[in-house]
Amino acid sequence: MQVLNSLVELPESASYDVAVIGAGGAGMSAALVAAIAGKKVLLVESTEYVGGTTAWSGGTTWIPGTCHSASVNKTDTLADAARYLDNAVGPRSPAALRQAFLDHGAQAVAHIEANSELKYRAYPKHPDYISELDGSTLNGRALEPLPFDGRLLGGLFGLIRPPIPEFTVLGGMMVDRTDINHLLGMKQSMASFWHSVRILSRHVLDRLRHPRGTRLVMGNALVGRLLYSLSQRKNVSLLTRTTVEHIARGAGGTGGIEAITLLQNGQRRSVRVTGGVILASGGFNRHPGLRKGMLPGIDTDWCPGAPGHTGQALELARALGASFGADGMSHAFWAPVSRRKRADGSTAVFPHFMMDRAKPGMLTVNQAGERFVNESTSYHLFGLAMQQAHQSTPSIPAYLICDAEALRKYGLGMVRPGGKGLQPFLADGYLTQADSLEALAQKLGISATGLKASVASINAYADTGVDPDFQRGVTAYQRNMGDASWTGKNPNIGPLTQAPYYAVRLYPGDIGASTGLVTDAKARVLDQNAQAIPGLYAVGNDMHSIMGGVYAGPGITIGPGLVFAYLAARHAAARTGLAT
Repeated sequence: MQVLNSLVELPESASYDVAVIGAGGAGMSAALVAAIAGKKVLLVESTEYVGGTTAWSGGTTWIPGTCHSASVNKTDTLADAARYLDNAVGPRSPAALRQAFLDHGAQAVAHIEANSELKYRAYPKHPDYISELDGSTLNGRALEPLPFDGRLLGGLFGLIRPPIPEFTVLGGMMVDRTDINHLLGMKQSMASFWHSVRILSRHVLDRLRHPRGTRLVMGNALVGRLLYSLSQRKNVSLLTRTTVEHIARGAGGTGGIEAITLLQNGQRRSVRVTGGVILASGGFNRHPGLRKGMLPGIDTDWCPGAPGHTGQALELARALGASFGADGMSHAFWAPVSRRKRADGSTAVFPHFMMDRAKPGMLTVNQAGERFVNESTSYHLFGLAMQQAHQSTPSIPAYLICDAEALRKYGLGMVRPGGKGLQPFLADGYLTQADSLEALAQKLGISATGLKASVASINAYADTGVDPDFQRGVTAYQRNMGDASWTGKNPNIGPLTQAPYYAVRLYPGDIGASTGLVTDAKARVLDQNAQAIPGLYAVGNDMHSIMGGVYAGPGITIGPGLVFAYLAARHAAARTGLAT
């Protein structure tokens, strides 16, 4: 791979078979598939890093029916997955696009794994999020990338978007769920002890030579493997800190895509494209106008996504006749987030995916001190519930409450488990502490009467294991989010009895776009007459989600992103007239 440091290094008459706009997970996948097909590929990224929000994610990739599925679930079928998506998504997205995803998912994974360093494994237990629906499974559809040794990248290692600091430990050591469980249990199990010793020793050595750990897991592992695979191919060029200013069509503006105009530090270059332009810029989320129209009242500062998804590429496509999809459950996917100012003046936005809110000894209330959501539901439904509840009772921010024992066992947002080192979090107001529920309510400015009643109710529900208000802990997904070692009747419900009590403020954070450009089953962008714009494709969050705004399972953005990147790249490669 050739890394171009400036547009000056790009010849005036440069021509590529395929141009990919955006170097997140979907864009890098598209570039890799086109490169595997032997095409000359230009990958353009607007920021200084590759990886996009994928690099900050868990890297989970939801693709049913792959060669890895049978290792943990021998009975799952594509018919089951189709039935599940029909039940979960229904008319919110075209069934033909969902079927294309299912039909080509296994093929896409097998092709990329066979021709690159991207390697997956099936997580032993990772339920579909709406596990009560017919067709759902507890495992087999969610793949995770194998950990990757970032040292193999050499000087390219610095191109990977670093993980969110609050998701690392010991000054930059990445950990995944497996690592966390071993670290927390290293005093109870020899297997956990030795696993912990291995990764800690590796990190100590890393810090002698690198600014952060080079053992990459989750989204960083996925991006690292994609980058390493691209680096092995001479037919790929990468431009960072570069935007696309214009996309040109031939035949008087009605033909196929012929060229793109690149902009970097005031310099411009026009690049000829013979096969196709694949849009993978990350969606609309940081485009001020589009955000105001689609996410009214949601502050940009609550968004935990990477900074590159400005929506600029979408506007270029719309100028060519493209349009946004409709009929989705939501324009975005959501997670409750908490916020804290860092020492360098930046703000950490921390998504509460799984480590705290669904555990025993936790509950979430609004300004009236009342529960309004099943705390163990998916982060997407949690974020939607916050917005819906706010229409009647102030619920933004909401307040995630726990007692001292729950804080010690599970942590609270950016506060690590163990119950120590709380003073900085208390000093800057991220964490609120009080010796009684009344005092905690007073500090938060919420109803003490409501909070006391809510805690009394959850304490009673802990005795019975039944939550009659919100049915917390009734589905397989919810119970998987709980504490498997909990000795109570419900792994998601425990009493709050041990002072002091703690709270963090939660906001609805948009973690990715659901609404995107309308495409066909080959990821070709369609105009307003439902005709394909020749040579123009959209994948990842630039493509209107086949999930219709429903968060059906872990990795339902990355999985379709990879599969439709595969389809788009193969189709664009074929347009050059050469064999793929």
